[in-house]
Amino acid sequence: MRRDSRLSGVLHVLLHMAEQKAPVTSELLAKAMDTNPVVIRRIMAGLREQGYVRSEKGHGGGWTLARDLAKISLRDIYHALGRPSLFAIGNRTEAPFCLVEQAVNTVLDTAFDDAEALLLSRLGDVTLATIHADFHKRLTGRGNGHRLEAAHAS
Repeated sequence: MRRDSRLSGVLHVLLHMAEQKAPVTSELLAKAMDTNPVVIRRIMAGLREQGYVRSEKGHGGGWTLARDLAKISLRDIYHALGRPSLFAIGNRTEAPFCLVEQAVNTVLDTAFDDAEALLLSRLGDVTLATIHADFHKRLTGRGNGHRLEAAHAS
């Protein structure tokens, strides 16, 4: 089963951007994420529309963060991505008039709703600043400098 990793990927990109003093190009971000610059531009355009990033054109241009990391929650980014499905499991719907299927789906719907509310609440509690601080704690423990190009070298 393939999982939707867009949220993780976007958070990764945003935190790389936070480490840069200058705008970061789609090409450089794509290289760091092992994807195509078009994919990065598409994602970033959606984040720009929500006010999380901004772009500068021309020589020296690229993407920058538009808000303080402490003001961007994981739930904010999840919503900016269009609220992708949180769960890979779902209800059977082949026999909607079957009373057993109705009973099962009612219980599962309640469980899914409760789990989604809990997860979204937790995502709302965590900001990019929280992850950024954890990254710097790990970096300090490793004793290396950090650069976007070298971030994936282990």
